[in-house]
Amino acid sequence: MIGDVLCLSHLRWGFVHQRPNHLMARWARDRRVFFFEEPIFDSLSPRVELERIDGSLHRAVPHLPPGLPNELAERAQQRLLASLVSREKLRNLLAWYYTPMAIAWSDQVHASVTVYDCMDELSHFRGAPSALRERERVLFDRADLVFTGGHSLYEAKRRHHPHVYAFPSSVDAQHFAAAREPEGKHGVEPADQRAIPHPRLGFFGVIDERMDLELLRGVAKLRPDLHLVMIGPTAKIDPKTLPQMANIHWLGSKRYEELPSYLAGWDVTIMPFARNDATKFISPTKTLEYLAAGKPVVSTSIRDVVRPYGEARLARIADEPEAFAAAVDAALGDPPDNPAREELLAETSWDKTFSHMRDLVEDVASKRTRHGEHVETGPCSTF
Repeated sequence: MIGDVLCLSHLRWGFVHQRPNHLMARWARDRRVFFFEEPIFDSLSPRVELERIDGSLHRAVPHLPPGLPNELAERAQQRLLASLVSREKLRNLLAWYYTPMAIAWSDQVHASVTVYDCMDELSHFRGAPSALRERERVLFDRADLVFTGGHSLYEAKRRHHPHVYAFPSSVDAQHFAAAREPEGKHGVEPADQRAIPHPRLGFFGVIDERMDLELLRGVAKLRPDLHLVMIGPTAKIDPKTLPQMANIHWLGSKRYEELPSYLAGWDVTIMPFARNDATKFISPTKTLEYLAAGKPVVSTSIRDVVRPYGEARLARIADEPEAFAAAVDAALGDPPDNPAREELLAETSWDKTFSHMRDLVEDVASKRTRHGEHVETGPCSTF
């Protein structure tokens, strides 16, 4: 039987609401969850800041001294994690990894079941640690189950582990369906979007090396009548490189709860991703969120968007400014009703995805218990 959940993540809980947030919130419905983030280097001495997010869901943030060498930082994280597990009396742990880097400082924490939820090919991202690939190999050896964030990632990982399952990111359709209401979820269009002319092309998500800035610049230059609304934090790229044009509107980060209000005022949703190593295996969660909002979708030729969404005619695919603008024009003429879209949304939810994942985890735990391999304790006594 699974008890507490320890999630080891490279993403911060409050950065962008995505896969880890959806899944950990569901685990927390009937057990304690501790979401352990990567460190912040701002403290005179190592410590863990523990915050109750909601009910049984906790966020743990290590704070370490600035300039601490990597080896010492990892030792400090080992001690902090072991102390947390002991102090909070975590038992029958489900260890849930989003980053292989964490294996170096969590390898002495015993878990009843270990899951590697590989939502991205992190080794292809800008600034990826050189040790990441080797630590992923260690994590493959340690994990009982490997989940992937899309089908292309599944194809890349399935040869490395006997139990790999593709779980493309899902959707809270009810949350985004609020965008279909005439005035949006909150009744009034957001102030920073209200004066932007139509037609509006909208994007929300992290703005980083995966964004095709030249495509954005090209579409905006080619079609000054189209207004591009860009929502999300900028990461790993210089904000000065973002194209500054009269019809590109950079609105910054918004809370997950606010997104339907912005979506309600968009005419077409876009995914202008670059075609590079960082996007080779991505499966954008926002595809289904855009569809749940009832909006047409135009995307570049990201593999996990082309198949299934492009092939099912639920998204238009274009890579160059002229073709992208033409796809937008076609999307502007789409009828509001789309039976294929509604059928897909009726079959897809984070609850269903989570339920399937949980069944696989509990099956591993049950088999381990029957064979006398069940682990009761938290950290081993070497700390």
